Amino acid sequence: MLLWIAFIVCTSVIVYAGTRLSKYGDIIAEKTGLGRTWIGVVLMASVTSLPELVTGISSVTYADVPDIAVGDVLGSCVFNMVIISFLDAMYRPTPISSRAHHGHVLSAGFGILLLSITAMSLFFKSRIIALGWIGPYTLFFIVIYFIAMRLVYFYEKRQLSAFVKEIAVELRYEDIPIKKAIVNYAVNALFVITAAIFLPKIGEGIAETTGLGQTFVGNIFIAVSTSLPEVVVSIAAVKIGAIDLAIGNLFGSNIFNIFILALDDIFFTKGHLFTFANPNHIISALSSIAMTTIAIIGLTYRTEKKTLLLAWDSIGILLIYVINLMLLYMIR
Repeated sequence: MLLWIAFIVCTSVIVYAGTRLSKYGDIIAEKTGLGRTWIGVVLMASVTSLPELVTGISSVTYADVPDIAVGDVLGSCVFNMVIISFLDAMYRPTPISSRAHHGHVLSAGFGILLLSITAMSLFFKSRIIALGWIGPYTLFFIVIYFIAMRLVYFYEKRQLSAFVKEIAVELRYEDIPIKKAIVNYAVNALFVITAAIFLPKIGEGIAETTGLGQTFVGNIFIAVSTSLPEVVVSIAAVKIGAIDLAIGNLFGSNIFNIFILALDDIFFTKGHLFTFANPNHIISALSSIAMTTIAIIGLTYRTEKKTLLLAWDSIGILLIYVINLMLLYMIR
């Protein structure tokens, strides 16, 4: 019971502080002149993924549960795609994919590339020759991440200038000084970091007491908990009509999540990270690839009607998520 209470407390702190963290990160971007081009795919994604970052590093250093670190990241990638279905259910007029910009296909494609490398590395983990203590896949993750950020930046700068100007007007924080924004950002970041540090040990305890195993707990409970800032931020963005801000945040978070795996591998000095990870994580990686592919099809086809509460692409994403849960539970 105490473990579940601790889990709920940490989750609540992450939701509250993570939401405020995103707000003040947005303000800092505006005040420093970074512009809204970076908000969805880069700044918002990295800010809302801070719990995954801290949880991952804490898992491989303080808690020594690398399986939780990998499960958290890949489970978060899966859950981020499910959030698209939640947003589609909220957005009543038309399918949300029909109102999102085609440019998100670029960041979604990079997400599929990174997840594919992850799945292959997990499958061939015993045959991978480490570079020192890190896996070669870590170098690929880092290089591809920065290439993705650069290409997305220039693409959006060229294609989305009208949207960026519109959002800049809607989300302007003229009455909040930059000093206040930085202080509030730092305070809320501290709360998120503190809560996320305790999650790996709590997850390990839940895995042992329930018999569900670290792979299942990492992919489900810890992943959902650390993904809640993405949920709150994306819902808030949809409510103000900033569809691209919400969708960009989710695809960008998946790219940043794989970058987090690279950082986890660097901090984990016992050997390359995937050597100590359960190969069952491949299920989550492949599920996330399938869900992202369905999202890309929805963004490209752009159906204008919903036959039910959800569009067909959102139903497909939910179906893959259910299958993912069933498979993880069966092989736990």
